[in-house]
Amino acid sequence: MKNMKSRLLTCICSTLFLLPFDLMAKHLDRDRIVANPIDLNYRFRPEKPSRREAADPVVVLYKDKYYMFASKSEGYWSSADLVKWNYIPCKSIPIIEDYAPMVIELGGELYYTAGCTRFFKTSDPEKDDWKEIKVNNKNRHDDITIFQDDDGKVYFYWGCHDKKPIQGVQVDPENGFKEIGEVKDLILHNSVKYGIESNGDRNEMNKDGYNEGATMTKYKGLYYLQYSTPGTQFITYADAVYVSENPLGPFTYMEDNPYSIKPGGFISGAGHGHTFQDKYGNYWHVSTMVIAVKNWFERRLGLFPVYFGDEGHMYCHTVFTDYPMQIPDRKVNFKKDDLSVGWNLLSYKKEVSASSFQPGYEAVNAVDENIKTWWASQSGRSGEWLQIDLGRTMQVEAVQVNISDQDFETLRRDAAPVYRYVLESSCDGKNWQMIGDRRKNDRDAVHELLVLDRSVSARYIRIKNMEDLNGGVFSLSGLRVFGTGKGKAPSAVTGFKVVRNANDRRRASFRWDSQGETTGYVIRWGTSPKVQNNAVMVYGDEAEYGFFNRDSRYYFTIQPFNENGKGKISKVISVE
Repeated sequence: MKNMKSRLLTCICSTLFLLPFDLMAKHLDRDRIVANPIDLNYRFRPEKPSRREAADPVVVLYKDKYYMFASKSEGYWSSADLVKWNYIPCKSIPIIEDYAPMVIELGGELYYTAGCTRFFKTSDPEKDDWKEIKVNNKNRHDDITIFQDDDGKVYFYWGCHDKKPIQGVQVDPENGFKEIGEVKDLILHNSVKYGIESNGDRNEMNKDGYNEGATMTKYKGLYYLQYSTPGTQFITYADAVYVSENPLGPFTYMEDNPYSIKPGGFISGAGHGHTFQDKYGNYWHVSTMVIAVKNWFERRLGLFPVYFGDEGHMYCHTVFTDYPMQIPDRKVNFKKDDLSVGWNLLSYKKEVSASSFQPGYEAVNAVDENIKTWWASQSGRSGEWLQIDLGRTMQVEAVQVNISDQDFETLRRDAAPVYRYVLESSCDGKNWQMIGDRRKNDRDAVHELLVLDRSVSARYIRIKNMEDLNGGVFSLSGLRVFGTGKGKAPSAVTGFKVVRNANDRRRASFRWDSQGETTGYVIRWGTSPKVQNNAVMVYGDEAEYGFFNRDSRYYFTIQPFNENGKGKISKVISVE
């Protein structure tokens, strides 16, 4: 009996040792764990080249359900929990295929528009039964958003141009959204001063980007007018904010911009989004993420936690959101909790092998943490496989399967391939156990996060195609394995230096000493010595970005991470 208790205690202690610290203090609900990009049945565009797209999203909470609309999606999605999404095809809205949809609840009904020349409404969005209403507004407004203030007044905000401003006007919804008063210019282009508005993956093109995708949030009496910039094809696609005490301004640039940016990690981009509240009062930002390989408009959707700082600034957590995170079922303080479940990436640049590959699409592309590159087998036949050697036995908690649709030429949603495969684990590469069975899968799911019922000890992870594909090959932009390594977290970074460009203060370069045994680094920054809430994930030992304000003083930190955890955050560096 004594030995049995001893073995039981040893087992419990070993289990606790493997758990990340923050999980001991937070209930782990495996059914509520997700990772960006959002797992949806992204639609194939009806034009060449064949590729999937969804962008410019808006989410509204209506009758205790969330409804998400996105450009070029031929319908929309509903969800009870922000975790699982049900697709609703739509034919009763003839403009459902237009870019930049806008949806708002007014008077107990949902209203839909795109461009604001035509409006449709419904009281039951679960049915494809929207009715068109009369509109007394003949002006087309690209990338429109609609905002209803606490006093019931309704406003339009819009703009999508590299020269024209973001504009706004009050409207009368009882009179077909007829404009009331004058149209106001609210946000002018200013890329000379604000680097985030300059074109380029590193904002390096020194040219005004597109200011677009306006959306409005009111919080504690202040109006936060958000807009996206510089362009949907860039990894620096972001949302910035202007703030005012009045719905039509004047507005002031928020110095800690950009508000929503994600230029690093597996998938980049956090632009042209929409901020909303969930059932519990938590704020979220749903926005556009970037692939832009087969076409500029090859895009996905991401979901990010939002909070407001004591200084009145608006912040969006984006770093580590393409790692597993838990969607809460209660009010949460996002200022202190970024929703991470504490699982680490185990698969980055590990040894990988495959049944076959095409030149330029080698197996290593599946573990390089870049959705823009992928492994493609030579066929779509059953039996094609890819295998990762983690290097040693680790605790595996989840696997994200990101599929690339290589060689498919379909231009229709109803012809989208359904992938059927199995996931297997092994400690020795010889004896395998199944940890994920999708042989009977009937979902069009190309970014599925498979969270295991319980963690497994494994050194090898293998995915195997189990059914012949018609028209394409088995391909993966990322077979991403998450869990807990059994080594040490990296040491604190030394030699961290930040240098602003003497000829262009919007740009800054970053250097530091190589730490070894490090997967990557998180650089955080802000315009206050006490607040560094913007962040970018970096691989390698240097980086350069041009999304800073020309005239702002900045404060930076750096933190290393690896498969075993995160190292200490460095001391704050002040840069004039």
